[in-house]
Amino acid sequence: MTTFAPVLEDSILRLEPFAEAHREPLRTAAADPDLWRFHVLNQHAATFDRYFDHQLGETSAGRECAFVIIDKASGRIAGSSAYLAIVPAHKRLEIGSTWYAKPFQGGRTNPAAKRLLIGHVLGTLKWNRVEFKLDARNARSWAAMKKLGAVEEGMHRAHMILPDGHIRDSVWFSVTQADWPRVKAKLDTRLAQ
Repeated sequence: MTTFAPVLEDSILRLEPFAEAHREPLRTAAADPDLWRFHVLNQHAATFDRYFDHQLGETSAGRECAFVIIDKASGRIAGSSAYLAIVPAHKRLEIGSTWYAKPFQGGRTNPAAKRLLIGHVLGTLKWNRVEFKLDARNARSWAAMKKLGAVEEGMHRAHMILPDGHIRDSVWFSVTQADWPRVKAKLDTRLAQ
């Protein structure tokens, strides 16, 4: 499924599909337990190898595509994001498992990554829909979805069980083909500043 595992790049970031060579540099970037509070596979950074092995296996098999996000100015790994729940028959997928090391939060990294990831699906592949799910407690991600211009679609109550036993409510957002020109313009404006 090579269309979902391209290298995506602009002047700010380079997104590379997970490879074994990324394991240790990504572990270093992901060392802060605060990054993992809402994550299903790597809660509090305690199970990094399980997270990495899962993402690497799914990417290698073509079922999903996890990306390492590299900041081009510094050459450092800024974080990671993935294409999940890929459904070619309905031309939709989810962007998730996204996290950024603290030095890369609140700046241009997230809008640039979203511009590349969404742009590939809706712009290049001409698919219908990109979905996002987030923990209802994750105020930072909720605000980022609103700023992105994604449409809030509702909450799935008691949707997931996190490794610490918390029963998570998930809020769903989407960007559709019809939304893409508006979302793209917003992202381009943010990145031009």
